Amino acid sequence: MDLTGKNVIYEGGFGGIGQCCLREFLERGVKSLVIFDLQENANILQELTSSYPEAQIYFVPFDITDKNSITEAFKKAVEKIGHFDVLVNGCGLMDDTKVELMININLMGLIHSTLTALPYMDKSNGGRGGLIINISSVAGLEPTAVVAVYSAAKHGVTAFTRAMASPHYYKHFGVSFITICPGITDTNLVANPHEKATFKFAEALGARLATAERQSPEVCAQNLVKLAETGKNGGVYMLDLGEIKEMTFPTMWAPLFNP
Repeated sequence: MDLTGKNVIYEGGFGGIGQCCLREFLERGVKSLVIFDLQENANILQELTSSYPEAQIYFVPFDITDKNSITEAFKKAVEKIGHFDVLVNGCGLMDDTKVELMININLMGLIHSTLTALPYMDKSNGGRGGLIINISSVAGLEPTAVVAVYSAAKHGVTAFTRAMASPHYYKHFGVSFITICPGITDTNLVANPHEKATFKFAEALGARLATAERQSPEVCAQNLVKLAETGKNGGVYMLDLGEIKEMTFPTMWAPLFNP
């Protein structure tokens, strides 16, 4: 997708990767950028507004754990910009000591946001189609024992997004779906990993994250936005240590009802 002149909604835009993605999208010449997040970061908002005066940049308060908040946020965004071409579901939490909250943020909220966005984008009902990018994780590609609940949630994101990329759905909605699976990235998400393990006795395993090689959020954001331009519907991409790798999956079962 050529991002020039497009309208983008980014959920979790004030997070580590999110902040960098906002700048990357603006560098590509997007017309409007709406940032959904729990709280406004006035400093970042002012910096972006000053650096990219030709773009329309808005903040909309948004609680991904609250369906009413999700509904209201999309309504407000469309009131401001008319339509949107790209949605990035970028909210995330890694802390297996907070099971319900983590599932709600990483999986349930992402699903609700996707299903709320689709009617606005739906080509079969007057929308313009577009692209939805869901952020999973390398823990959504391979079971990750030290944060088993987080891994389960991210596997759910990967499966949901691959399913939504069904050619049958694409023909109806005109909306492409891609899954982004960042490797370990230097953000607050992986701070104090020994405190976030599924079990207390496994804290030493979690602590290994503190010394693991990691990529910068800037490099991860560059690659994410590059995939917004070049990724294919249904693509699952691992973004690790500055590299992009498209993932393939064996067919273990072929549902007869798949298109």
